[in-house]
Amino acid sequence: MAVQGLEMKFESYDMLLNACINKRAFREGQRVQAHMIKTRYLPPVYLRTRLIIFYSKCDCLREARHVLDEMPERNVVSWTAMISAYSQRGFASKALDLFVQMLRSDTEPNEFTFATVLSSCTDTFGFELGRQIHSLIIKRTLDTHIYVGSSLLDMYAKAGRIHEAREVFECLPERDVVSCTAIISGYAQLGLDAEALELFRRLNLEGMSSNYVTYASVLTALSGLAALDLGKQVHNHVMRCKLPFYVVLQNSLIDMYSKCGNLIYSRRIFDNMSERTVISWNALLVGYSKHGMGREVVELYRLMRNENKVKPDSVTLLGVLSGCSHGGMEDVGLEIFDEMVNGKDGIEPEIEHYGCAVDLLGRAGRVEEAFEFIKKMPFEPTAALWGSLLGACRVHSNIDIGEFVGRCLLEIEPENAGNYVILSNLYASAGRWEDVRMVRDSMMEKAVKKEPGRSWIELDQTLHSFHASDRSHPRRKDVFLKLKELSVKFKEAGYVPDLSCVLHDVDEEQKEKILLGHSEKLALTFGLISSSDGVPLRVIKNLRICVDCHNFAKFVSKIYLREVSLRDKNRFHHISRGVCSCGDYW
Repeated sequence: MAVQGLEMKFESYDMLLNACINKRAFREGQRVQAHMIKTRYLPPVYLRTRLIIFYSKCDCLREARHVLDEMPERNVVSWTAMISAYSQRGFASKALDLFVQMLRSDTEPNEFTFATVLSSCTDTFGFELGRQIHSLIIKRTLDTHIYVGSSLLDMYAKAGRIHEAREVFECLPERDVVSCTAIISGYAQLGLDAEALELFRRLNLEGMSSNYVTYASVLTALSGLAALDLGKQVHNHVMRCKLPFYVVLQNSLIDMYSKCGNLIYSRRIFDNMSERTVISWNALLVGYSKHGMGREVVELYRLMRNENKVKPDSVTLLGVLSGCSHGGMEDVGLEIFDEMVNGKDGIEPEIEHYGCAVDLLGRAGRVEEAFEFIKKMPFEPTAALWGSLLGACRVHSNIDIGEFVGRCLLEIEPENAGNYVILSNLYASAGRWEDVRMVRDSMMEKAVKKEPGRSWIELDQTLHSFHASDRSHPRRKDVFLKLKELSVKFKEAGYVPDLSCVLHDVDEEQKEKILLGHSEKLALTFGLISSSDGVPLRVIKNLRICVDCHNFAKFVSKIYLREVSLRDKNRFHHISRGVCSCGDYW
């Protein structure tokens, strides 16, 4: 530039700017722009747009916007470059404002503009604007364009509008790996795991090519279903395809195996990783925590600290505290919480961390201390936090605090049936039958409905799903016949149905019948009649397992000498010879 001076032309500036963009050479790029200004060179729209892209690549959005605002003439590429810069860096409102400004300037958006701006239509306001943008897209007949269609379905999926996303997907004349992955991921992120898996199978048969992001989404769905055999199958397929083992994919495999109950595989993948992110550590820590393996949680956390390559974050500490709680290591957990409060890792404790501390105190039987702790903490207690203390009051028979906490919960969450159950049981344990009746009447009066329980079990790579008193399964007659047989057999061995788990105002015989129809009992019974002797039974429940079903599973394990693994919404229960890993506290 210095040699050519005024002789510098378009080609030279273009070459220099491209080099600066590729190398993100901020100072050098500034000099190129300064030279244009000094030599009074008036760059065309193309070069000014390249300057916007250059500053965007260097994360200098203010300078990029200044270039756009100073342009005497702008085209669709200029506008799109700036919108893209805002969108990619999370400045959704600025991207949307600029898009509106572009429309007012009478510049016609193209398919790349629409694909870019749709990724910024995230919150409620953004989604409403996104729907209007969808109308513009239809008017311009760009809704069938692959890039635009993929962005549209991604927008609808992230807003939880999966049916609209599916409609967009089905209307695409051609689909690529991005659009296929977006719709599968949409189902998986919303917890519609079976639908995600079914769609993946269908698209595979249609010849879809998958990448590591596709497989990561499928593994998320398999984690939700705890489908271990299918998970292994997908893992083998990934290895046969010789896909690069990106960290994202390895993290998904760790998470899938831990949620499917196979921590040996999770640890093997973790140990063989050439590079680990904080998500890798957290996935394994949370896995150990959910399985109640407190010692392993603490050992892994100390290994992370000693290696000092990856810094723990708030999720790390949450996993460690939760693991100490589930693993019966209350003193260690409280010590780690105190270190956190004193700023050891520079991570400010959040309400969830305080919730873990309450749980740790409650499990240790220090109910009064937990109650005082809640009063002094710098947050308003949440329903989850009060629920943890109420559970401790039930286990340790602290009626006074339990009654106060239960009343608080009924005010905060009047629609949560579980709170009524625990408070009612607390009163029943103290023989306060009039209070039991009042709680149950209150529940009926407010028409509180319990979320439907659903359990499933995987046998021969097929998922069998059951809901309470399910009559839809092909082998329902065999299941109910065996269930009655088990009830008699277990009673002879000492099983007593816990009728307090039923809130319906019916006689005891009817209560027992309702209990016998619980989804986890149906799944366990189906597992018994459909598998060989000695084969472990793995059942997943969408809600917290009730006391009676927990006892029933212990008798299945004890009498039939089966290893039973039950995963509920909170943790794993590993039952062997009638003894559960949770220590009957969950």
